[in-house]
Amino acid sequence: MTRYDFPQDLRDAQLALHQTQSEYEQYAATLPWSAEPMAGWEGDKQLHSGFRSSKPDSPGYTEEQGQEVAAYRAQLLKLGTQVMTHPYWETLKGNDLFAARMQLKHVHETPEPHGEAAA
Repeated sequence: MTRYDFPQDLRDAQLALHQTQSEYEQYAATLPWSAEPMAGWEGDKQLHSGFRSSKPDSPGYTEEQGQEVAAYRAQLLKLGTQVMTHPYWETLKGNDLFAARMQLKHVHETPEPHGEAAA
């Protein structure tokens, strides 16, 4: 497998994107299921399992929660744009470009080999 020599600022932006996405998902899990106040519901009983889906009433987001969600989304957009439009991508073509983009998503998971430069 070809290893790509990503610039440090691109690696840093990708790591920040992962971390921000993780923080946002953890925060979102604490929020009401609907951003706006909405009545709960109960679905029909499933034929073979007897399971009945349901949601309780949602109070909606507070003003602070809405602002926090907007801040996370703005940061995710900024970091995603920084990663996707980085000048490094212009040095690659075709399958190399695709493979490099996929590898960048996981570059922080494995230690970088010492003294090994890649294409």
